[in-house]
Amino acid sequence: MADTDNGIIAVVKRDCPTCELVEPVLKRLEEAGTLVRVYSQDDPAFPASIADVQDDRSLERSFHLNVEFVPTLIRLEDRRESGRVFGWNREEWERFTGIQGIGEGLPANQPGCGSKSVEPGIPEQLQARYGEVPFKSRKVEYSDWDDVMEQAFDRGWTDGLPVVPPTDARILRMLTGTDRAPDEVVGIMPPDLKECTVEKIAVNAVMAGARPEYMPVILAVVEAALKPKFTLHGVLCTLNFAGPVIMVNGPVTKSIGMNWGGNCLGQGNRANATIGRTLQLLVRNVGGGRPGEIDRAVFGNPGKYTYCFAEDETDPDWEPLHVSRGCTPGSNAVTLHHGHGVTGFSDSAARGADELARSLSLMLVNEMHPKKTQCANVIVAISPEHYRIYKDDGWGRKEIEEALHHYTTRPGKDLIKGAQGINEGIDPALAEEMVPKFWRDHGILLVRAGGPGGLQTAIIGGWSGGRNHDEIQPVTHQF
Repeated sequence: MADTDNGIIAVVKRDCPTCELVEPVLKRLEEAGTLVRVYSQDDPAFPASIADVQDDRSLERSFHLNVEFVPTLIRLEDRRESGRVFGWNREEWERFTGIQGIGEGLPANQPGCGSKSVEPGIPEQLQARYGEVPFKSRKVEYSDWDDVMEQAFDRGWTDGLPVVPPTDARILRMLTGTDRAPDEVVGIMPPDLKECTVEKIAVNAVMAGARPEYMPVILAVVEAALKPKFTLHGVLCTLNFAGPVIMVNGPVTKSIGMNWGGNCLGQGNRANATIGRTLQLLVRNVGGGRPGEIDRAVFGNPGKYTYCFAEDETDPDWEPLHVSRGCTPGSNAVTLHHGHGVTGFSDSAARGADELARSLSLMLVNEMHPKKTQCANVIVAISPEHYRIYKDDGWGRKEIEEALHHYTTRPGKDLIKGAQGINEGIDPALAEEMVPKFWRDHGILLVRAGGPGGLQTAIIGGWSGGRNHDEIQPVTHQF
């Protein structure tokens, strides 16, 4: 008898105490001619007392029937579902079946179990296999003889490292991380100026190895990168070293397990690695930005695989970066910087905040070139040990930033072209002025990060395009 006929069908699994409990009740319903079929999710021999048990280990019927709990009874009338109950409750089953006195000797009530069709990772596989997949991306089919990893390399989809094949099920699972529609256009991705949809972002997030819970951060990163002042097209096609550097703030950093501590700029953290990698893959696969083509960097930097970390917000006395840039305290935000490799600064002798700031400034003035000014922005990431020196002297963000700007401002006569026998330099007209190294409003992005044990600060230099103060800036985006 087909499911479209009148009667009651049941969905059960052996690995459920409640399903085992109600087997005598199902037998009673079968004898009364009310129960027409049972689907078993894990053992076609269960329930043994029922004549018509259908094997649903594929979960196809459970998927089409939208079963969330077992046991589930579904009443069919005129080939349509007219009601359902799940779990075991004697009064409810009596009303539903119209048969009184069923389940004598059983507890009056016992909750059911979760359906195997809704176990983690299963719904997306079932939808990909048996349901509709509302994707607009071009689908590429492979035979069982093809090496999908090698095909991805051959088609130019990778950044030089293997990618996770973006199957329908994996993309569907990634999309569970956001309630935004797959066909929503997030922005126009350079250099080819192609529409970048939520679906395309999910595809590349899968390839990068991300998890669904990273999607809100990934979407925010893409939105920030596509803001005009970040000038993603420019940082992509520059001859310079730079690429996007992502800093994440807010409660989300803890909830998805990002690293702001030891080795936060290195390998080993999935969220850090895959969030940054997703952006780079999007630039390549959606925007068409490939090395040797529009990406003409002379050297580039290793961060063009991925460059993402969280700020350490564990000290309530510290003003986080995103708050200093206008975001609501306690909110989530991403800040994107045009950055290149890490320059290490180590001072284990300074014992006062002012001395440490002066020492650090000796390193900062070398960014891009000691005689270039207001040319590139920098990230200054202070380790816990260096931060302790500042804090012990009562210094916070504002005091540190003020000192760094002060000590990196130098006499123009030492920086002009030709000074010290070096032709590189600033306009000779500035010889009598004190010239700042960095833009005052966004030239130094000060964060706390890194692990304990070392008196160190990390400097992440910037793109020389930063000389265009109004057109090219770091971007902070709250979400």
